[in-house]
Amino acid sequence: MNVLVIFFLAFAVSAGLTPLVRRWSSRRNIVDAPDAAPDRKRHGRAVPLLGGIAPFLAFTLVVWVIALTTDQLFGGFLLPKHLMGITLAGVILMVGGYLDDRRHLPPGRQILFPLVAALVIVVSGIGIPYITNPFGGTLPLDSISWTVFSIGDMPYRFVLLADLFAVLWLLATTYTTKILDGLDGLVAGITTIGGMIIAIVSLGQEVTQPETAILAMALAGAAAGFLLWNWYPAKIFLGEGGSTWTGFMLGTLAILAGGKIATALLILGLPALDVGWSIVRRLVHGSKTTQADRGHLHFRLLDVGLTHRQVVLLLYTVVAVFGSITLVTRGEQKVMALIGLFLVMVLLVTALVFAYRRKAQ
Repeated sequence: MNVLVIFFLAFAVSAGLTPLVRRWSSRRNIVDAPDAAPDRKRHGRAVPLLGGIAPFLAFTLVVWVIALTTDQLFGGFLLPKHLMGITLAGVILMVGGYLDDRRHLPPGRQILFPLVAALVIVVSGIGIPYITNPFGGTLPLDSISWTVFSIGDMPYRFVLLADLFAVLWLLATTYTTKILDGLDGLVAGITTIGGMIIAIVSLGQEVTQPETAILAMALAGAAAGFLLWNWYPAKIFLGEGGSTWTGFMLGTLAILAGGKIATALLILGLPALDVGWSIVRRLVHGSKTTQADRGHLHFRLLDVGLTHRQVVLLLYTVVAVFGSITLVTRGEQKVMALIGLFLVMVLLVTALVFAYRRKAQ
């Protein structure tokens, strides 16, 4: 099945499921009320949450139909246990997201669901056996391992360094999109772009993994279908489950695509730098690192006069440009691209500082 067909199939299923989820969420009054945080929330009305359920279901339905009716998914490196792990991890994030959207869980309990989901991924056999040195050679991470149990002829091993790195990596990508989810359409659009880029990388000669391309295009299509309803002004929000699942899936796909960590960093690099800067800023000011505020880049861009759509399109452009760089660079060139991305972040912050000063005069 052509990957473009997969994209549009996931797109159609997600776009069709989203209004059903929206109606279901509204009836149960699981909504985001702007008066809960008027300094950060500008939507001015109660907007249904739980939107992430729709793209998750669309992705899951499409990939399992392909897996069960064709030989395109399980004919190569991808095993049934891998897809089962991805599905179960997604269910865990959706359950955690539902509980948080409904009951507003404290951060200490919120993190349990992404942590368990990441452990499910590594138990299913998806890991990072080595890290490629961009200047030559590799750093192996699978030197310490042991078999925990076996089901039939299928062993389940614990690989100390590889599994620890994978868990930390997945938590990082999960929380990047969770914290980024502050403007309508931002995370859904970036997930669409990221999924497409990972699909193209997976089809290239360096990786040659059509199975990963199928998963990536299904993710991109599901996110794009949801974006129809999430574009400003949004009729439904991703909610906790959707905002964590999207980053989690981008991180998982980066592992599947031969450990393309640099690729994912170029896609999520600017949001990740923003998250890192926000953590440092809160520590310096003595605030809790989990305390939400308007210090994020996308809010600052709004404050200096850009419109909601202008900010979202600007960040789409940065993600698309730097994500596309990974398609034409190799090794140390990607390191230079990451340095360039860091410089873009510095320039944006500097420009914002001058804009704030002019506004204050």
